[in-house]
Amino acid sequence: MSASRKGADLFLFQLMLLLCALWGSQQVAIKLAAADIAPLLQVVLRSAIAAVLVGLLLLWQGGWRAWLPSTWRGGLLAGVLFGLEFFFIAEGLRFTSASHMAVFLYTAPIFSALGLHFLLPSERLKPAQWLGIGLCFGGVLLAFGGGADWAHLDRRMLLGDLLGLLAGLSWGLTTVVIRGSRLSEAPAGLTLFYQLAVAFVLLLGYVLFTGQIGPVHWTPVAIGSVLFQGVVVAFFSYLAWFWLLRRYLASNLAVFAFMTPLYGVTFGVLVLDEPLSLNFVIGAGLVLLGITLVSSHAWLSKRLRAARGAAEAR
Repeated sequence: MSASRKGADLFLFQLMLLLCALWGSQQVAIKLAAADIAPLLQVVLRSAIAAVLVGLLLLWQGGWRAWLPSTWRGGLLAGVLFGLEFFFIAEGLRFTSASHMAVFLYTAPIFSALGLHFLLPSERLKPAQWLGIGLCFGGVLLAFGGGADWAHLDRRMLLGDLLGLLAGLSWGLTTVVIRGSRLSEAPAGLTLFYQLAVAFVLLLGYVLFTGQIGPVHWTPVAIGSVLFQGVVVAFFSYLAWFWLLRRYLASNLAVFAFMTPLYGVTFGVLVLDEPLSLNFVIGAGLVLLGITLVSSHAWLSKRLRAARGAAEAR
């Protein structure tokens, strides 16, 4: 299968621009509608909508039942971690900005790389990737408020940033579970259904138990946010990503995926008028550089070898 996967082309670039824009805007959509519908309830509804759509797709496609005996345990664990990821996102957005959440959430590749390093011999980290991890965590510390007077930091924003980092950790561990189990070979729709369905059940139970449903105002913004997240992001964009993974080299996809936090920060500033501190901008830059080194190591190494070979040929 991997031998038939293609390198980057114009279609991949265009589709990844669209997907990164969608992923970068989902935190902004949650924050934008938070006054009308609680972030956690938005996540519950988006999971329900997307789970129904993916379930109908699975019924239409068929061939997934044979995978249930060997994947349900990994599927449940992936679903729990997926639910935790969006629990931390929804709760974190109550305290921090969408721009901050976009950056801290996308530390996920760092955590997945660390987990796979210890789980799979083929995923051992190279020196440049360790450098990327160091840059990323240095950037996180700076974005948290490095160089500032900690006594005067906004503790609510600090809590939200920490929840964003925990969301990134949960996402990274989800990737480790999928790669380290039979889910890596199962139909993509089944893996996504596990995540959405389990997250819906767990988060709905939490919302009902804690009474966090709150007053809901079905304004156009609230309806648009829930439908956008459920249909466009959690259904269309996730399935499109799995489709790309089966047709293109993962190293090429990783190069483009780093654009997502850039979109998130840009939309947060333009749509929500969120301020950006110098510490955060520099820290976010280090995080993105670290993620690029870790996720795109194979692609970068290939390009460096090609450039070296061309120089020697002259």
